[in-house]
Amino acid sequence: MTDEVDVLIVGAGLSGIGAAVHLHRDCPQHTFTLLERRQAIGGTWDIFRYPGIRSDSDMHTLGYSFKPWRNPKAIADGPSIREYVCEAANEYQVNEHIRFGHKVVSADWDSSTSRWTVRAEQADGSSVELRANFLLMCAGYYSYDRGHMPAFRGREAFDGPVICPQFWPEDLDYKGKKVVVIGSGATAMTLVPSMARDGAEVVMLQRSPTYVVSRPSRDLIANTLRKLLPEKWAYAVTRFKNTRFQQWFYRRSRTAPDKVRERLLGWVRDELGPDYDVEKHFTPSYNPWDQRLCLVPDSDLFEVLRDGSARIVTDHIASLNERGILLESGEQLDADIIVSATGLELVVMGESEFSIDGEPVDFSGKWTYKGLMASDVPNMVTTFGYINASWTLRADLTAEWVCRVLNHMRATGTTQVTPRVPADLADMPARPWIDDFSPGYMERVMDQFPRQGDRAPWLNPQNYGRDRAMFRKGELEDGALRFTQAVADQGQAPPEEPADDPALKLSA
Repeated sequence: MTDEVDVLIVGAGLSGIGAAVHLHRDCPQHTFTLLERRQAIGGTWDIFRYPGIRSDSDMHTLGYSFKPWRNPKAIADGPSIREYVCEAANEYQVNEHIRFGHKVVSADWDSSTSRWTVRAEQADGSSVELRANFLLMCAGYYSYDRGHMPAFRGREAFDGPVICPQFWPEDLDYKGKKVVVIGSGATAMTLVPSMARDGAEVVMLQRSPTYVVSRPSRDLIANTLRKLLPEKWAYAVTRFKNTRFQQWFYRRSRTAPDKVRERLLGWVRDELGPDYDVEKHFTPSYNPWDQRLCLVPDSDLFEVLRDGSARIVTDHIASLNERGILLESGEQLDADIIVSATGLELVVMGESEFSIDGEPVDFSGKWTYKGLMASDVPNMVTTFGYINASWTLRADLTAEWVCRVLNHMRATGTTQVTPRVPADLADMPARPWIDDFSPGYMERVMDQFPRQGDRAPWLNPQNYGRDRAMFRKGELEDGALRFTQAVADQGQAPPEEPADDPALKLSA
């Protein structure tokens, strides 16, 4: 027997738990289930267990809109974030809706019944099917099964372990060992100070530099406001302050990149002194925010560089050998352990296969609708956060918008919602789903994602201020989003709803 629910959420990480809470609060008349392939809540914050794992943005914006962040540390460690997500699930009785050990492998839409039939593999290898009217993909954007591991020449000659941070060995002893961390992103800049403080001799090996900025791990204004105001007010003010600063800084990097670049590099020189080669090791070839800035808390990276327990080498790898890494410059980096912090493997829709009435869906041939739906794909929303701000800001807005849509469908008696590109726009200029942003992990897979056009709503907005108004107040019946009935239901009258039905009231 196939189980049926109104809404099926795929993923029980930060986004999935948040979406479930919004449904619980704003759509109490809808049934829902979460499918999680692993045996735990938390997604990224449960998967990654490498030393020092932490947020790369402040928790007043990475946290949920509905749940204040109470920890005095705004740049938080992984276990604290995982605990926060679990608390949200417990507070809103989401746990009882989760099915663990269910990996979604396929979903087929039936237009005649307005139902997705979703097939999931269980931990024991068996399969189950569930049916839902609406599918909300919160499976994240990277592969759970593999990280990006370059094919290093001479890999077989190296005597020690080559470790991917995504699969960190619990029993790894690196104290007193020579460790080379390959990479220059957030993971590398988290690992280096953490391992150095634990007694490792660490080299961060990068092909090219990344922009780095240090901020206090504790938000003095936020912690002061918590003493003076009710908790929710203090959280709301801090969240408003931090989102405004994020937006201002990003806009500034677009309109005056040279000035932002000069300021960022000036801060690094202030940290490391006039004799450090900032030009070589901290000056990227691109403008700020062409790739994501790296945030380091309390200058921890700069501290280990100053005291000599870690250093940065900027060079290319010629090959691995039995002693470690030979660089193209001829320098040899001896290593007991090599950590390849070289990025994630991005995937589309959790690597599941989709079809509509039996026909496979190729998302690369679709247009994005507001960065959350794909043209001609009914009743399916995917959650993807911001690349220029905290992930959860957009995840929250996406969940709120889904609740608006579900309540609108219930009020109008419709069962299908589908973005349709008008015929006169079919040939509009196409751009990548994420553009003006060029990290390698994105560029490797952008051709697999839906395209965005040159006008609304066929865009993937990356502006929280505009998105907030669009998702909360924007017209749903906008001419592009088509609300219809299933073939089997056409001709039926919409259900009657009391005028003061609380289910139709949206949260502020």
